[in-house]
Amino acid sequence: MITSLTLILSLLVSVNVIATHFTFTAIPDENESQLRTRFEKVALYLEKELGVKVKYLPVKSYSAAVTAFRNNQVQLAWFGGLSGVQARILVPGSQAIAQGYEDQFFKSYFIAHHSTGLTINENFPDINDKTFTFGSKGSTSGRLMPQYFIEQHLAKKPQQAFKRVGFSGDHSRTIAQVQAGAYQVGAVNYKVWQSALSAGKIDTNKVSVIWETPTYPDYQWTIHANVDAEFGKGFANKVQAALLNMNTPELLSSFPRSSFINAENKDFEPILTVAKKIGLID
Repeated sequence: MITSLTLILSLLVSVNVIATHFTFTAIPDENESQLRTRFEKVALYLEKELGVKVKYLPVKSYSAAVTAFRNNQVQLAWFGGLSGVQARILVPGSQAIAQGYEDQFFKSYFIAHHSTGLTINENFPDINDKTFTFGSKGSTSGRLMPQYFIEQHLAKKPQQAFKRVGFSGDHSRTIAQVQAGAYQVGAVNYKVWQSALSAGKIDTNKVSVIWETPTYPDYQWTIHANVDAEFGKGFANKVQAALLNMNTPELLSSFPRSSFINAENKDFEPILTVAKKIGLID
């Protein structure tokens, strides 16, 4: 009897530990080591602010981040515009709660290998019949918005406009592939480009920006609908406050963002509209 009681109490303690373990993820828009460095620092910050154990769960793809959120494997996610919209559709009641100041007016760069002869221009570039790579299939800045502007300006689907279409998987690989000449042109998150350029990882004699898109809303933190039920009333508000107060230079520079500001689901309605228009969401 004592042994059975001990076992029951042990199980209850285990359940309690699991229930107080807050987990978050992020879309894999850059190489894994950079993401792990950034978000393990965020986990430590959130753990201190929230008073619960916090774990960062890395994922291999944008769709895996959305799936983890749908299955409540994670209660918070750093999503792009499209992946956030997809996740909130799958988990009604989930909320966008914070975004980087810059995410209100994000943009993509179209980049080209020097052999194309293309240079920066305010007008949409003549990229018909080139080889072209997007980033991840689920990326807002590396696929959704670039495809939208391609279709708007060329009046063709990418498969009709280009000799070959690729999906690199993330922005860092897009830059590497275009710089190496594996693709003539590509679309990339402007923040990743600027960070790589500052770090000396781009040879501008081989690859350069040829066009930048109009702005659109993009990255945001989205919290799961069930979080207050699992962690107590008001926990979602506590998480939001912690994110909005995440103002140390070290953390901000790793995103990189100048600050985090409030976000709401309605801020990303333009992304939903574009996704429906080009057929990525029904």
